[in-house]
Amino acid sequence: MKPVTSLAALRPATSFLSTNNSLRTWTIARSYATQNTQGPTPLGPKRRGVTPFNDDGYVPWTELSVPEKAARATQQSFNVGLVLVGLVLTVSTLYNANSAFSCACFQTNSNDLLQGGVGYLLWTDVFSPNSKTVQFNRAIDKIKKDERCLELFGEAKKILAHGEETNNKWQRARPLASSERVDKQGVHHLLLHFHVEGPRNQGVAQVHMVKPLGHSDYEYKYLFVDVKGHGRIYLENSDAKRSDSGKKSFTLFGVKWD
Repeated sequence: MKPVTSLAALRPATSFLSTNNSLRTWTIARSYATQNTQGPTPLGPKRRGVTPFNDDGYVPWTELSVPEKAARATQQSFNVGLVLVGLVLTVSTLYNANSAFSCACFQTNSNDLLQGGVGYLLWTDVFSPNSKTVQFNRAIDKIKKDERCLELFGEAKKILAHGEETNNKWQRARPLASSERVDKQGVHHLLLHFHVEGPRNQGVAQVHMVKPLGHSDYEYKYLFVDVKGHGRIYLENSDAKRSDSGKKSFTLFGVKWD
């Protein structure tokens, strides 16, 4: 009689090895996950979102999201046109969608034209690095970080900047005085004039930026703040830097003379 060998004895022990490998893999993965999830991840304080109605200008421009930049921009009078164009676009879209007599091609062309116009205005007036909005807010950020300005105006959080005085009680919606021109040498000039107020004093800030021919970005010619009864505070002054760099110094008796 031939000996009978069971199938289990002839079958390789792959099942046990596979199970063992699976358990080992699961154990390693579990250990890795435990090590990486131990303890809560510390989170910084979450600030409130900036809207056109609660923006106090405290959050720096560079820390704002795209919607928050648009919200701050609507507070400044030279961007009110963006809001009006946006309203026109919305009304036109609704009218064209509900009007039975509108031509389909006219709807498409008019909507594309309006959307393109709004996009162009938003880029040139709000999001472009060379826009008046960006330069205005960068200047404010510089003022709020300058120790001399903080000494005169007070706490940075309470410093406000706005345009020309009007009957409008909403200060940040007052018109900002600005002008742009190109001189005979092809240099672009951007000039801004706005008011600065704090708990201690009020003042006026002036900005002059230039973009030389062939350059893509504006550079400061000057940024200064005038407060009545105090000397002018220069935060940027390219003329002074140029004159200082042109000075020649010499050393005599161990002393450096200008």
